[in-house]
Amino acid sequence: MEDEYARLVWRMNSPRVVIDNRSCEHATVIEIVSLNRHGILLEVVQVLMDLNLIITKAYVSSDGDWLMDVINVTDCDGNKVRDEGVLKYIQKTLETDVCFLKSIKCSEGLKPIKNHTSIELIGTDRPGFLSEITAILTDFKCSVSSAEFWTHNARAAAIIHVTDQSTGYAIEDPLRLFKIKNLFSNILKDHKNDLRPPNITMSSSSSLSTSNQTQRRLHQMMFADRDFEKHDGEVKDSNKRSHACVLNCNDRDYSVVTLRSKDRPFLMFDTLCSLTDMEYVVFHGTLITRGIEAYQEYYVRHVDGLPMGSEAERQRVIECLEAAIERRVTEGVELELCTKDRFGLLSDVTRIFRENGLRIRRAEISTKSGKVKNTFLVTDVSGNPLEHKIVDLVIGQIGQTTLKVKEHHLVMSPKRPFERARSFLFGNFLKGESV
Repeated sequence: MEDEYARLVWRMNSPRVVIDNRSCEHATVIEIVSLNRHGILLEVVQVLMDLNLIITKAYVSSDGDWLMDVINVTDCDGNKVRDEGVLKYIQKTLETDVCFLKSIKCSEGLKPIKNHTSIELIGTDRPGFLSEITAILTDFKCSVSSAEFWTHNARAAAIIHVTDQSTGYAIEDPLRLFKIKNLFSNILKDHKNDLRPPNITMSSSSSLSTSNQTQRRLHQMMFADRDFEKHDGEVKDSNKRSHACVLNCNDRDYSVVTLRSKDRPFLMFDTLCSLTDMEYVVFHGTLITRGIEAYQEYYVRHVDGLPMGSEAERQRVIECLEAAIERRVTEGVELELCTKDRFGLLSDVTRIFRENGLRIRRAEISTKSGKVKNTFLVTDVSGNPLEHKIVDLVIGQIGQTTLKVKEHHLVMSPKRPFERARSFLFGNFLKGESV
């Protein structure tokens, strides 16, 4: 009965989405007006991220019962989004409460066939981590269909989707899964530091999650593992390039979070993941990019309706936000592997990396129609940049047509003065004026 009532309320107040390709010279402008609920802003951004769109500017306001977002996006090459199919998909998806409809569908119908096994693991990072994991999976005749691997602050997390090599479906043998889990535990254990023990979970599912759903889960895993904390003997990332600040706006009962960092794809997504995991609600916000820099400002309250109440809480928020941004920006060489899939390929490639002194800091693994497209961010074993001769040697061993240094399309947005935009949106807001 509650579901039926919620659906009725949503239909009476369905979201309105306007997509404009005329008003802005450099980007497609998406305006969303919707009934407000906790978490909807992150869902909107995730829809755009699923399409690999770049957010160049965003304004958010959600006081009261309504949410209004204005988001400027481009494609990966920095151009407006012209594809009519993509534009129609954005409008249809954002005007539908996708999560609510999915929850209704999941409660109806037959139980689907489980076609893969999902493995989530987190532990202490070290050279050869991913190589050892994939070697175990190969030994137990498990094919990797997709995977994401992140490292940050001496911690490593991975989500791996595997199938049985012989059947192509999820692994159902409990003894086999038990043996794999035990071997993983031995690899993940840090005998020098027992403060954060390894964590491994295995489950079967009927559909693969999208890359950005996986990345959302990785944020949750690393936050729960408290990767933002520094323990004795651990060294924080020396390449930290994000700077966060938190102040309280007492006359409005908000806490004001500001972030300056290098601009990159998924920046707003990563920030909102962190704020959501810490149970903060964004009431007003802005993201502005200028060249290779990005500025973010959010007016937030905790879900209990209160701003941050202590210096310790503010410091924790700063550490968590900086960690969320830094998880994805480790310096290194990005290598792309594109070739025909075969059993044991991932294990062989990561073994060659390990034998040549390459350390994998981040990886994205995908298989589609018998082809693999894998991306690896690598450094030397100490986390320092690689010498060109080492990269050339590894490429020569794997194959120059198979493994290449990935070329990036750097999206350079037009210069916009940070302070002018900030004062326009939030200066008036603080004075109680409408904008």
